[in-house]
Amino acid sequence: MSTPADKLADSLALLKQIQDQGRDAIRAGDLTRTHRERLLANGFIREVMKGWYYPSRPDEPAGESTSWYANFWAFSAAYLEERFGADWCLSPEQSICLHTGDWTVPKQLLVRSPRGGNKPTELLHGTSIFDVRLGLPSPTDTEVLNGVRVYKLPAALISCAPSQFIAYPFTLRAALAMVGDASDVLSRLLEGGHSKVAGRLVGAFRNIGREQIAANIVGGMQSAGYTVTESDPFEHESPIAFGSRETSPYVNRLRMSWQTMRADILANFPAPPGLPADRDAYLHRVDEIYVSDAYNSLSIEGYKVSAELIERVRTGNWNPDAIKNDQLQRDALAARGYWQAFQSVKQSISQVLNQANAGTVADRDHATWYRELFGPSVVAGILKAAELAGYRNGPVYIRRSMHVPPSPEAVRELMPTLFELLQQESEAAVRTVLGHFIFVYIHPYFDGNGRMGRFLMNLMMAAGGYPWTVIPLARRADYMAALEAASVNRDIKPFARFLAELLNQQQS
Repeated sequence: MSTPADKLADSLALLKQIQDQGRDAIRAGDLTRTHRERLLANGFIREVMKGWYYPSRPDEPAGESTSWYANFWAFSAAYLEERFGADWCLSPEQSICLHTGDWTVPKQLLVRSPRGGNKPTELLHGTSIFDVRLGLPSPTDTEVLNGVRVYKLPAALISCAPSQFIAYPFTLRAALAMVGDASDVLSRLLEGGHSKVAGRLVGAFRNIGREQIAANIVGGMQSAGYTVTESDPFEHESPIAFGSRETSPYVNRLRMSWQTMRADILANFPAPPGLPADRDAYLHRVDEIYVSDAYNSLSIEGYKVSAELIERVRTGNWNPDAIKNDQLQRDALAARGYWQAFQSVKQSISQVLNQANAGTVADRDHATWYRELFGPSVVAGILKAAELAGYRNGPVYIRRSMHVPPSPEAVRELMPTLFELLQQESEAAVRTVLGHFIFVYIHPYFDGNGRMGRFLMNLMMAAGGYPWTVIPLARRADYMAALEAASVNRDIKPFARFLAELLNQQQS
């Protein structure tokens, strides 16, 4: 006779079959009522709307948004494919976001389809899809990015509303900088006779310093008999000079963010006291604060039912007590790793107190901090040694955050840029605030990003003579909200003020 564990395992096996087929939006008809209710009751699927579900993890509290944000893009694409087949794509504006690597979960996903309903479809946690009944661009002007149908970048830039250049200047400048040659844009401008759009794009390319592309567009349009009236659609000059060869949207967005956030940080963060005269006393105070500084970060991965979990459930080897004991072991190993990493960071601080460049020290030493942080887990066999070899090679998701960290490929472009900016930055306050924020924004590791970000922050604190500053668990909600404002809204002021407040408390 089948036990409850056997029955749940059978349901999980069916769910795994569905996921293995690449189906992330699960329709009611994909499961029998019995399997569906069993998986719902145990938290392995959650309802998005009537008749539609997505896979989740059973240990996520009710009302938690993490698994939804992690599944948002895959669910939305699968849902739209089910409704419209191939007859849909994102709006030009949201297509540009994805082309530039910005996969932040939007409050409303704007979709075009000849069969659109011209009304929103409410999803979870305040998100929705609005499918507008509009024709699609030519098939040659669309492509699929990670399962999502979008405009190709040149077509999106031509179709983008002028207001977007003012509302989202970072995104549009990063998109323009991805265009390496005028030909793709020019051919579409000529085919459509878009002389007004040409004038706008010429002004936009000149704004980011791509004079040759601008000149080629003007020349091409004029040769075809069109009059081009140039107009800069951006409200301000570009915050950075775009190199002619740097086309990475991730790197360009990072450089723009750094430059534009500096003023807000300097206006909201205390001036540095300068390197301490008594370095030994500074390091002694660092030792004294160690116990209260052991603060674990929360970062999560995507969720997928595994064959191992199915077998554990089937055999009855899935009970909370065993998991709890496993967690206790992991906590002990994490505490030991934190201690080891802390000692390594202290050695790095000793170097910056002796006037070494803090960015250079961080660049050289951060891999050692990370190995120390997770070394005990490798020794215990919980992690494989290869997992300490470098940056992550897959996606990660941050608990309750709408920010989707960059792809593994982008991480490898961004991390050298971060350390280069830290090395070049003259203001200790900017290094402190942006060192932490940008590190956790990039999220270069599968786990430990928060702890590493705080280590980096405190190394930068030391370089300015600020004291080691603890971010207390009691302020976690404020901390995460400030990081979310910076990640999603590009507003660094809340995070700068938050750290400044803690620093003032530390010094009083």
